[in-house]
Amino acid sequence: MAVYFLYMKTFGRANGSSAVNAAAYRAGERLHDERTGRTYDHSFRDGVLHKEIVLPSKFADSDLGWASERASLWNAAEAAESRKNARVAREFLVALPAELDDARRRELAVAFARSLSDRYRFAIDLAIHAPRTDPRNHHAHLLATTRELGIEGFGAKTTLEVDDARRSALGLEPFYREVLGLRERWAVATNTALAAANVPVRVDHRSLEAQGIDREPRPQVPRAIWLIEQRGERSVLGERIRAEFAARVAARAARTATAAANTAAVRESGPSVGSGPAAGPESLETVRRRAREAWLEMRRRDVATPDAVARDRGIDDDHGR
Repeated sequence: MAVYFLYMKTFGRANGSSAVNAAAYRAGERLHDERTGRTYDHSFRDGVLHKEIVLPSKFADSDLGWASERASLWNAAEAAESRKNARVAREFLVALPAELDDARRRELAVAFARSLSDRYRFAIDLAIHAPRTDPRNHHAHLLATTRELGIEGFGAKTTLEVDDARRSALGLEPFYREVLGLRERWAVATNTALAAANVPVRVDHRSLEAQGIDREPRPQVPRAIWLIEQRGERSVLGERIRAEFAARVAARAARTATAAANTAAVRESGPSVGSGPAAGPESLETVRRRAREAWLEMRRRDVATPDAVARDRGIDDDHGR
């Protein structure tokens, strides 16, 4: 089954990020940051299947050589910002369907990058990466500038970067609705590519609840934890994530069973004035209490070593992608 995934993040000076470094890592290149004087060398990394810079279509016949070259593009993006907490780049990370071949995945990623570039008038540095561990994890990084592109350089901030008051003055919807629209556009683009390839599966950007699917979202285990467990080592944080997921699954099952039992009782005897709730499975609160007790018992039984605790705390701080 094809997997839907679209995630946005930003790179700014407030947290010490460098757009030049981000671009170098994703493209697998060595780039020099003129603002800081640092050189970021990621030329050793492999798995970069495709990379290109996508500019707005309106500049197709213009001479924008400076923007088509990775180093000059991102150094210009850094130079365009003067604030010490400036946001310099925004990334769209998307999952590419494993059901498509490399050529179709590339076409899908490039087409989506071009649609975003035309909509927001920014430059996008696209990099498609091969899976590392999970053979289905084909994905693309779309690293976008936060300012609109012009012939001579960068202009105003894109509409993705302004607050809702400014968006309202421009006649635009609130930011959260813009994000929902972005998620839907990626789903439509993915499904169009799957249909063109005669692949019967489809993706859905909506929540499980909106799709009418009654189950808990699967837990997200950080990659660092997954790697630790693959080495045969124990992760307290990984165990906690799975225990909490099991508790949510049990609670949902209890809610479903209680609702079914109450419905059956009403059908059999009919409602009666002053009668209490129908007897049935354990209450939701009981299920939650039992799950919590089981988790605490597991912690007491398998006390983590100081090294394991320290390792997990480090992962918890640094597990973001």
